[in-house]
Order: sequence, then C-alpha cells, then structure tokens
Amino acid sequence: MNSNNRSQQIYTVSGLTRQLKQLIESTYPFVWLTGEISNLSVPASGHCYFSLKDDTALISGVMFRNQLKRIPFNPENGMRITGMGRLSLYEPRGSYQIIFEHMAPEGAGLLHAKFELLKKQLAHEGLFDADHKSTLPFLPKKISIITSPTGAVIRDIIQVSHRRFPGIHLEIVPVKVQGNGADIEILQALEAVNKCATSQVIIIARGGGSLEDLAAFNSEKLARAVFASTIPVISAVGHETDFTICDFVADLRAPTPSAAAELALPEQKKLLQNVFISQHALTAVLRRSLERFKSQLKDLNSRLKSPRSRMDDLRMRLEDIEQRLTGQMQGQLSALREKTSWYTKALNTASPARQISEQKETCRFMTQRLAQAMTATLAAVRAKTHENHSKLGALSPLAVLNRGYSITRTCGSKQKIVTDSTTTQNGDSVEVLLARGRLICQVEKKYGQEENL
Repeated sequence: MNSNNRSQQIYTVSGLTRQLKQLIESTYPFVWLTGEISNLSVPASGHCYFSLKDDTALISGVMFRNQLKRIPFNPENGMRITGMGRLSLYEPRGSYQIIFEHMAPEGAGLLHAKFELLKKQLAHEGLFDADHKSTLPFLPKKISIITSPTGAVIRDIIQVSHRRFPGIHLEIVPVKVQGNGADIEILQALEAVNKCATSQVIIIARGGGSLEDLAAFNSEKLARAVFASTIPVISAVGHETDFTICDFVADLRAPTPSAAAELALPEQKKLLQNVFISQHALTAVLRRSLERFKSQLKDLNSRLKSPRSRMDDLRMRLEDIEQRLTGQMQGQLSALREKTSWYTKALNTASPARQISEQKETCRFMTQRLAQAMTATLAAVRAKTHENHSKLGALSPLAVLNRGYSITRTCGSKQKIVTDSTTTQNGDSVEVLLARGRLICQVEKKYGQEENL
C-alpha cells in the first residue's frame, strides 16, 4: 500500500452519515419550497408524511402533528403547495427529508405563509405585547394621518373628526399605500412625524383589499418603525376582517379608518353634555352645602354669647380677684410686720455684744485657772522626772561599767552579748565594752561555769 492510500481517511457509514447530516442542516436551516404533494400518509401518531415533487425530482417531507393543526387546510395528494421547512437527514436510512413548519396552497398561500412566519417571529420578540403599547391621550391637540391624499379613506377620517370634535388640527401626510416602495414611504412618513414631535396621535390608514394589496403594511421594517414610535399609533388598515402586521404592532387597532377617528377623538357634544351635567350637579351640591352652612351658622349664632357680655363678666371677675389679692397681701404684710417686731425684740434680748462680753469674762477666768493648773502640773512632772532620773542612773549599764565591769559581745554584722563561754570557740574575735573605750580580743581558752572563780 502506498503512502497516499495510508493517509486517506476511512469513514464508517454512521460517521459519514452524521457529518453529512450536520453539513446539510447547517447549510440549509430553513428553505422555502414549492411542489406537488404525493404519497400522502397520516398514521395514528397524527404526523403527516408525504413526497413533494415537480417534473424531474422528488423529496420526502413531513409535518408533525402540532404544526399540522395550525394550517387552515388539509393537505391532499395532487395539491400544489408552498411551504417553509428545514432540511434534515434521517440517519437510519441515509435519506434526507424536509420537515415543514408551515405550508399553504400555491399562489396567495405564499404571501399568507410569509405573513404567518413574520407574525410568529415578531410575536416571539415581544413586539405585540400589551406592556409595550402606549395609551392614547384623552384629547390630542394634533393628529397626523399617514395615508393616500385621495380616496374615501381620508375623507371619512376628516368627516368623522369634524363631526366628533370640530376645529381639531389634522395633519395629512401623503404616502403611497400600495405597490413597490409603499412600505418605505410609510416608514419615512412615520419617522418624520416622530422627528417633528408636534402630534399626539398618528393614524396609519388604508382601505380594504387583498393580501397582495395590503403587502406594504406587512413589512418587517414598517412593523419595527411602528414599535419604535414615541407617539401612539392607531392602525386602520383594511376592513374589520382584515389583519396586518401593522395592526398587531400598533398601540391600537381600528376596524376601519372611520373608527380610527372615533377612537382618537372624544365626542365634543358628549363632553359638553357631561360638563353641563357636572356643572348642574356641582351647583346643586354647592347650594346644599351653603344651606347646610347657613343652618350651622344660625345654630352657632344662637349658642354664641355676646363678646361684650363675656368681657363684662371677665372684668367683674378680675376686679373680685384683685380685691381678694389685695386683702391677702395686706394680711400677709401685717403678719410679717408682727413677726419682724418679735424677732427684733428676741434679737435685742440675745444681743451678740452682751454674749461676747460674758464670754470674754468666762475666757479670762478659765485662762487663770488653766495657768494655775499648768504650773502645778509642770512642778509635779519635774519632781517625777528627777526621781526617775535618779533611778535610771542607778540601773544604767554605764554605772555598772564605771564600777569595773565590762560587756562582751561577738564581732560581725550580727553582734550578740556573750553570757555563756560555750557559745564561743577558741580563736573567735570578741568585742569588750568598757566604761571608757572598747577592746577587740581573741579567745585563746574558755572555762565552764564551775571554773569562774
């Protein structure tokens, strides 16, 4: 075997099939396909299996039960359809097939299929959610109408608007509502009105027509522009049974252009009527309130005492209180005078000068007695001290030393009196205290008590 054969990759059947499956499904995720149905089969599972063919080729197709319930017709053999699906390869048989998500009879069914697909996509993105829809103002000052400048639509809107609220400011923004480029004109008009920002409501209007006639209002770009509008949008496209993508994205759908004008504007006559009714009701309420207040005022006046009379009563009460206060103050002053006189007499009786004189005399007498007592005490202390001094002299160790005796004690930091020869050793140093001076001696020999004499 040569090197080229050795380097060549060898696939297994399942491996090659798996790679082909991935290649097909990634290259053709969704395709539109048209052809004739044949070999139709709907088993108990509810799934629809068939072949789709043209003059020269055939491909297997399947539509699962959930998708089959959503289409408004029953597929039949020989029926030509247009559908959208995704390519898939069935690995056990190695055959590829298309799994249809949507299908419709050929012709108008293609537009309907695209309509349903776009509707499903935008709904999934949340463009139809009620949370994103704005509330219309009660009475807009200006309404911009994006529609064809000719025809019955604009006349109906103007007529209904003038009937419901005469004098309202209507701005007509002329656009093409059918044919090539109509969706771009409507989109540009919508953006221009938002850029000016002088209107409070936008009406996008058109008369009825087929699905092809209303194709401009099923544009994805227009739908996203309506969703992005900062001004509330009313969609009035077609008749009541007609639905467009613009209807679902708009803040409000009107079944007809005339109904759009009715939804955008309140009826002036009813408003005036409501104002008159409210005015009469308010007048009646005010009248009843005034009558009630008058009755309350009359009742209060009957119960309210005259301020002058009230002032006279207060003046008399004030005079009475003044007299009572004056009497109490005079009585208290009289009592205080008597009390002060009594204290004055008592103070004179216990005069500090008299007490000082008496205390001086007492102090002089006590001083004399103290001096006498101190003299006698000192004499007695001197005699006792002299007696104790004599006794102390007789018992003093110095006196004993003067008689020829001495005191012996050990040398060192801890000096002890030597009274027993056994407490010393030969060679110890001892200190001998004399009546005059001291001696440092060394023990050469020691004797016991029996050898003292």
